Amino acid sequence: MAPGFPVPLQGLVGLLLLCALPWTEGGKVLVIPVEGSHWLSMRDVLTELHARGHQIMVVAPEVSIYIKKEDFFTLKTYAVPYTNQGYKRTITHNFNLVFETRNYVKTFFKLSKFLKNISTTVLKSCRNLLHNETLLRHLNSSSFDVVLTDPVLPCGAVLAKYLRIPTVFFLLYLPCDIDSEATQCPNPSSYIPSLLTRLSDHMSFLQRVKNMLYLLPLKYLCHITFTPYESLASELLQRQVSLVEVLNHASVWLFRKDFVFDYPRPILPNMVFIGGINCANRKPLSQVCIEAINILCRIYFLLLTFLLVF
Repeated sequence: MAPGFPVPLQGLVGLLLLCALPWTEGGKVLVIPVEGSHWLSMRDVLTELHARGHQIMVVAPEVSIYIKKEDFFTLKTYAVPYTNQGYKRTITHNFNLVFETRNYVKTFFKLSKFLKNISTTVLKSCRNLLHNETLLRHLNSSSFDVVLTDPVLPCGAVLAKYLRIPTVFFLLYLPCDIDSEATQCPNPSSYIPSLLTRLSDHMSFLQRVKNMLYLLPLKYLCHITFTPYESLASELLQRQVSLVEVLNHASVWLFRKDFVFDYPRPILPNMVFIGGINCANRKPLSQVCIEAINILCRIYFLLLTFLLVF
């Protein structure tokens, strides 16, 4: 890959322009990011948008590990009910669970508790954003041309629907096939393997059954995880809405995937694969990272087995 920004990133900027930004002058982009690697991937896109003359405002919680003020965007923060020290301690302390190998069952329950705590923390942050009337009035009067957000945590998607602004989703993956439901894109389980099943696009009958059963516990987990966001959206929009309806508001879906690594699947014209846009500086994975990924996969399979049995 050539140095600098690869071609897919240029295409990504073009898509953003096609969505809503004027051709003759810089537009105004509202960014609702997600903490961690989600933000680090999106940051490269914002750098390029700024270089092309667009004004960028990033709305983020005042407590964050990676999202900091920089000279190529305006950072607007909102208050959250937890401290910076407590947030960092929660993240770093529980991250060490990934490297535990002695007892997978014990590690699974510890990780489940950790994920529940993180979900509660993120939901509190979202609630504070959507209940911040002063900030909402400011955003509503700022005449943004487009919203860029990662729907893996749908708070940004809820806000974009409330503001009635064209939206671009920048994501890697959504669990439970919610993306297929929201885009109304066909997703036949007969030849599209689910994530981490280790199946191919050529499956026997029993493998297809496994692929379908695999989604059942995920649907249950997603119902528990995303139902609170549906309640927040219904409260903000003052009518009953589902998560699928909220996500359906997106104009373009930018998936950080590529068919080099994923099996072919049906896509719609507004679903664009942009895998590799943040891989200009490539480094091989260390043995520690590889081992951590293997451990996570084992725990994940254990979780699915547990849910299917009980």
